[in-house]
Amino acid sequence: MVMYNELLWLGFALFDLAVTVLVYRYFGKPGLYALVSFNLILCNIQVLKTVTLFGLTTTLGNILYVSVFLASNILNEFHGKEAAKTAVRLGFVMLILSTLYMQAALVFSPAPGDFAQVHLAAIFSLLPRIALASLTAYACSQACDIWAYHYLRLRTKGRFLWLRNGVATLVSQLIDSVVFCLLAFYALYPFQVLLEILLTTFLFKTLVTCLDTPFIYLARRAHQRRLEQGLEKGPA
Repeated sequence: MVMYNELLWLGFALFDLAVTVLVYRYFGKPGLYALVSFNLILCNIQVLKTVTLFGLTTTLGNILYVSVFLASNILNEFHGKEAAKTAVRLGFVMLILSTLYMQAALVFSPAPGDFAQVHLAAIFSLLPRIALASLTAYACSQACDIWAYHYLRLRTKGRFLWLRNGVATLVSQLIDSVVFCLLAFYALYPFQVLLEILLTTFLFKTLVTCLDTPFIYLARRAHQRRLEQGLEKGPA
């Protein structure tokens, strides 16, 4: 049981990043559009759970959230800035709809033998605040990520893929962590706990960002294979 959470976290991070590349390999742009929405919704549920990793308190959802940025960077790299913006807008709409639908589900009076209402309410009664914080942070950080990635791609003339992927993601994750933690958790936790969550959230997002660098190179190979098979048009 020693380091169980840490090993599980690392395994899940590698698995999720690999899934992002595989989805792109076999489903292309539509697959990444779907994956961005899927991960965005799930990470806003996972973020309600706090865990201890390497002796630090942090929230779940960081892995899925960083893979959203990996997906948008893949779209930006191989299909252009507008494709990345489409993924962001679609994820934005899907998160709003999922929040509204779950709030509607809670309004229904449960049957006498129902067991799910109390558990759903425990999770999704907080979802509006989490969703509002997430939407605000997501809009700010993704706007930064798409702009920074595109800017660095132009400045480096397409070289240094690792640099624009890492820098754009890290800067946007810092913005996201500050905005999200303040809006989502202010007054819910003592200030020291809030500060620890903010710092550890950014720390673990940084670790996942470092892990995702090889995967964007794998995505480049996947894109080349799709070009060879006639599944994609020429470079953006």
